[in-house]
Amino acid sequence: MAGQSRARTTPPFSRFEWLIAWRYIRARRAEGGVSVMTWISLVGIALAVFALVTTLSIRSGFRTDFVNTILGANAHVTVYQAGAVDEAGNVSRVIEGGGEDMAAAIREVDGVTRAAPIVKGQVMANFRQANAGVEVFGISEADLNSIPLIANPEEAFGDIADFEQGIAIGSGVARELGLAIGDKVKLISPNGTRTAFGTSPRVSTYDVVYVFTAGRWDIDRTRVYLPLEAAQLFFNKDGVVDEIEVMVEDPDNLDGLLGPITQAAGERSLVWTWKDSSGAYLRALTVEDNVMFVLLSILVLIASLNIISGLIMLVKNKGGDIGILRTMGLSEGSILRVFFICGAGIGTVGTLAGVILGVLFTIYIDPIFSLVNYVSGGGVWDPSIRGLYHLPAELRISNILSAMLLSLGLSWTVTIVPARRAARMNPVEALRYE
Repeated sequence: MAGQSRARTTPPFSRFEWLIAWRYIRARRAEGGVSVMTWISLVGIALAVFALVTTLSIRSGFRTDFVNTILGANAHVTVYQAGAVDEAGNVSRVIEGGGEDMAAAIREVDGVTRAAPIVKGQVMANFRQANAGVEVFGISEADLNSIPLIANPEEAFGDIADFEQGIAIGSGVARELGLAIGDKVKLISPNGTRTAFGTSPRVSTYDVVYVFTAGRWDIDRTRVYLPLEAAQLFFNKDGVVDEIEVMVEDPDNLDGLLGPITQAAGERSLVWTWKDSSGAYLRALTVEDNVMFVLLSILVLIASLNIISGLIMLVKNKGGDIGILRTMGLSEGSILRVFFICGAGIGTVGTLAGVILGVLFTIYIDPIFSLVNYVSGGGVWDPSIRGLYHLPAELRISNILSAMLLSLGLSWTVTIVPARRAARMNPVEALRYE
């Protein structure tokens, strides 16, 4: 009775319960332990959590990198005019008067940080024997300096202050054509001057004064910037622009600004946002994130189930010990907590190891992939296919906490089943064959 009284007054998770659990976990197989199964369970959980943390970090990196490059080099909102038919029967969507009045009105809208008139066109760039299709953006020097990834790119050559004396090109265009600062690039447009013998292509030559790397392959490979007046002259759009590029303070919350921007732009004005052009991709990323989390959660669950196998074997091997402990006065609760500590300890250590591995892999992902690319002979990461120069990864405390809580929750939950089995073992039956 005295022993039972002490068992009832013993606080949960007392020191002796931790000592017994520790002895069981580290016991060798010859002593009735299951150390091999313990290591298998621990490694399985660590690898599953490592995969979960790494995948979530890479997915977050993809989203952040994609959004940053889109918003850093492209308009958040594009304002253009609905098509109008002129006297000759041609449909025109240009903004008359150079667009400056419209841009000034849009800048007055609360939340708008920038509104720039631009001229756009697709032409062929030529240097010596090399040719490349490019997209020309005609823009003023002040407005060019307000584009984050162009004014402050990952890498740049030349001086953006010389923009009015030449042309700014992406590093991919420069690489494709073999251009350097000071070279003269030729732009060729098929929509040139009409003559009695047909349309003659328009050809102009410009000095390369600035080469930028925005960090997105499809931008660096196709985009060039011309001074606004030079672009208007080249495309025969004197006094008009094609659209107004608008940037806002909070590009994720555009809905409340579209009405005021359209109203400020005037009649026949239409808007096109970055979400209209890239929203489908972002929604696909969200769906893929959710699916990947579910699939990797199943992987963590499978790894956690190994704990059940290990604990069932441990309970079977330690049946005699359980009978002796019960006859000495240990309650069912104490036995349950001993085996719960065994299983939960394996899950906790495995989870922490997986998180550490995942964090280290995310931090050093660039040198790791460089090594893999070198060993495989190159071609592992092709920016022309993926649109990015490297595999992005971003550590977020929310992703780490999600992986930890999922793993700990599953590993602790599955531990309860074999622990309850051990606690309910009849001490007489446990000692019968001892």
